[in-house]
Amino acid sequence: MRLMDVFNNIEYKLINGTFKTEITSITIDSRKVQKGSLFVCIKGFNTDGHKYIKSAIEKGASAILLSDSVKDIPREIAVVKCKDTRETLAYAAMNFYGNPSKKFNLIGVTGTNGKTSSVYFMENILKECKRKVGIIGTVQTRVGEEELNIDFATSTTPDTIELNMIFDEMAKKKVKDVVMEVSSHALELKKVDGCNFEIGIFTNLTQDHLDLHKTMENYCDAKARLFKMCQYGIINADDKYANEIIKKASCDVYTFGIEKECDFKAYNIEYLMDKVKFDVNIKGKTENFVLNVPGRFSVYNALGVIAASVKLGISVKTIRKGIENIKGVPGRIQNIKNEKGFNVFVDYAHTPDGLENIIKSIKEFTEGKVITVFGCGGDRDRKKRPIMGEIAAKLSDYTIITSDNPRSENPESIINEIEEGFKEKSVKYEKIVDRKDAIFKAIQTAQKNDSVIIAGKGHEDYEIFADRTIHFDDSEVAQEALRAL
Repeated sequence: MRLMDVFNNIEYKLINGTFKTEITSITIDSRKVQKGSLFVCIKGFNTDGHKYIKSAIEKGASAILLSDSVKDIPREIAVVKCKDTRETLAYAAMNFYGNPSKKFNLIGVTGTNGKTSSVYFMENILKECKRKVGIIGTVQTRVGEEELNIDFATSTTPDTIELNMIFDEMAKKKVKDVVMEVSSHALELKKVDGCNFEIGIFTNLTQDHLDLHKTMENYCDAKARLFKMCQYGIINADDKYANEIIKKASCDVYTFGIEKECDFKAYNIEYLMDKVKFDVNIKGKTENFVLNVPGRFSVYNALGVIAASVKLGISVKTIRKGIENIKGVPGRIQNIKNEKGFNVFVDYAHTPDGLENIIKSIKEFTEGKVITVFGCGGDRDRKKRPIMGEIAAKLSDYTIITSDNPRSENPESIINEIEEGFKEKSVKYEKIVDRKDAIFKAIQTAQKNDSVIIAGKGHEDYEIFADRTIHFDDSEVAQEALRAL
């Protein structure tokens, strides 16, 4: 593709070379440059792509996109200058891959918690319509049951280039709908700019990622960006940031909830150990739903996708069947079945709100004690550590504080910061640094009718330390501990 086509309808200035330069690929990583690549200089948190222009040219780059002035670039190399390379990259990648997000219905889910579950719930409803569905998110990226072999380094939403590459592959596979998790990082760093969202769903906003956003107001602003790039916004009316999100939206907005008056409100809710039943008024008629995933937060996730499905024109009968056939989501309130007389659950809850939700939901049906195992990730928002400690202390009968991807930090230091939340509470807890030992101890401690919650990692099958990454799967370790009893 010619350079002029890559930058079609984009504001830029060509300061070197020619518009007719052929572009064979786009990359922000100088190590991935090939002959004919467009190398994009991104100013990141740890380095600046402008430093690697020489390396990119040596590897065969035919064009450079930059925002700073750089001297001594060979005349034959096309150099494009713009104000913001992140924003320009989003539209350039979209052009390079033929604007693939316009070739299907794109549904984006954003919020602190509930993104993954909402994506799986939405996919299940769309599958009931016999539509070909693609999903992109924390757990996997796939079309139908086929996982796509396109790696991306970020944990939730792919970087701009990989995202458009995935969209292009999904469009070639003739998907009708794509449902994706949209992280605040992706919105803040303009990774999804230019994407053609049909629907955006807002689940909730609670403390997380303040290492990037610094304040909750900034965090809210990042989430609100999604609702300036979609046709319909589906907003959780019960969330305290709902009004701010709605105020900033430029799309048609519909609301859902349990407490406040809204367009899609759940009532007559019945919470059971393995499911939840509820009613929703849809177009003036009471509709009954059964969701085989327990917990109040599961009702919120279901309401969001029910509202989205109605706006997509899907029949209530199909929506109901799709909700009823949901089998659960990997690492989200995942029940580790056993015959020991007590419950064991693995959940991804890694924020204050997420931890509070999972403990409260399991307490609703637990006849005995609730035993919670959790930690906090290293090199992430430190402010939430004592808050999560206080939540566990307040809601659990017994807690084991342990490691959870300590990364470059000392695991004991992280645990000590969590412990601050326990100090003024007369509750039972202990600290076990080794996560496997902590899980074993919790399961060995459990008695009949108790519930053990293993929170923080969910679907993850690894643990990250300063000097290594090892295989570690909470559900596997829990099953091993159960077998050892």
